[in-house]
Amino acid sequence: MTELLDLLAECEYSVISGDIDNVSVTDIVMDTRKLIEGCLFVCIEGAKFDGHSFVNEAVEKGARVLVVQKDIDPISDKNVTVIRVSDTRKALALISCAWFDHPAMKLTTIGVTGTKGKTTTTYLIKQMLENAGHKVGLVGTIETIIGDKHIPSLNTTPESLTLQGYFAGMVRAGIDSVVMEVSSQALMLHRTDGFVFDHAVFTNLSPDHIGENEHRDFEDYLHCKSLLFRQCRMGHFNCDDEHERDMTEKATCEITTFGLSESADIMAYNINLTNGGSYLGTEFDTRGIIDEHFRCDMPGRFTVYNALSAISVCHYMGVPADMMNDALIKARVKGRIEMIDISPDYTLMIDYAHNAMALESLLKTLKEYDPERIVTVFGCGGNRSRDRRFEMGEVSGRLSDFTIITSDNPRYEEPQAILDDIETGIKKTDGRYIKIIDRKEAIAYAIHNAQKGDVIVLAGKGHEDYQEIKGVKHPMDERVLIDEIIR
Repeated sequence: MTELLDLLAECEYSVISGDIDNVSVTDIVMDTRKLIEGCLFVCIEGAKFDGHSFVNEAVEKGARVLVVQKDIDPISDKNVTVIRVSDTRKALALISCAWFDHPAMKLTTIGVTGTKGKTTTTYLIKQMLENAGHKVGLVGTIETIIGDKHIPSLNTTPESLTLQGYFAGMVRAGIDSVVMEVSSQALMLHRTDGFVFDHAVFTNLSPDHIGENEHRDFEDYLHCKSLLFRQCRMGHFNCDDEHERDMTEKATCEITTFGLSESADIMAYNINLTNGGSYLGTEFDTRGIIDEHFRCDMPGRFTVYNALSAISVCHYMGVPADMMNDALIKARVKGRIEMIDISPDYTLMIDYAHNAMALESLLKTLKEYDPERIVTVFGCGGNRSRDRRFEMGEVSGRLSDFTIITSDNPRYEEPQAILDDIETGIKKTDGRYIKIIDRKEAIAYAIHNAQKGDVIVLAGKGHEDYQEIKGVKHPMDERVLIDEIIR
């Protein structure tokens, strides 16, 4: 039980009806399925449902307090208190912080935002800090990690109530630091309001998440990303990105930069792409506020940027260079250019690239290693834009030496129809290809026909361990499939 006045301490509000003094609540709820006697119900207006439409149900199920942002019918139960705020999502964040006793204040908080590289960067930072003896939690696209507990993620950044609950769990588990992905949607919807990040990272920016129920245009997307740097103490910026100035223009934090430019506070140079047969990697030197040689067993120049962002944060957190380097060599991120070591003769990797932009970036990166062949295995999700299929087919046909078109998550569509759409795109090129509907058979074909010097990319599924068919998620982990094929 917590006093209502304590929960509202950071909120601007007015009392529409009911008492506010000496009122205690048993829980904070935003989902009518979780209503309990004596709870505080926050009415959230979403894309599909509006909590304001369920206030009567909430009262019937025992809600003691309602938090609203627009007019509702008068509540006849005089024991129910109705509080009005300008934005219930923002109020939910502030109330959640208070409900869990402000756990972020007991952690070193690190937020990472940008279009690409967020997931990899968070794992690199986590590994570096753990090498230096920190106990580190993680919140991101793949999972939330609290000690030994791994919780699969529904959103890149969870709702504020869930997020603060995770933070509280980390404090109880003895964790001292948390690194998290911060999406533009989360910033727009106030999911991270109520606390100040100790460090925040800007990786890069390109058009994404623009459309219905997301951002109205690129300017809105950029604006939301920039909000993180008005909510942190120190910002770490990729100074080579064309939108870096837009990010720093209204930032209220201390600023440090990384990149390949001479102006960067941490500059990478002498970049070398390394090929170990079963893996591709990078090595580079840095100068500026840290002079060191680094090696990372993950490919591409974008890996250098991800590594630099992690190095910048961890340098300011006092992590020695040798511990950072060790982390870069050992770091593995599930489904992000994840190397699967099954043969010294060729490279096999799993990556989450599931749109044309991501696939093109990945394949162009791999071409820099001058492989004998690039073999790309991919499909596209059902009940999604057909344009994505045409575009990905064209990209793979243009940049791969051989493409194996297969299933991804067909959902409620027929897999063959999706493969046919991809084929339409690939036929715009001279790319060689084959269609194999069953994903395991497609992967087996790639492995059994591998040639020395090949780079085989399993694209699209990444960290996912299921395949969604007709509304059912069937277990399917590509790592398991590979193991079964090899055995």
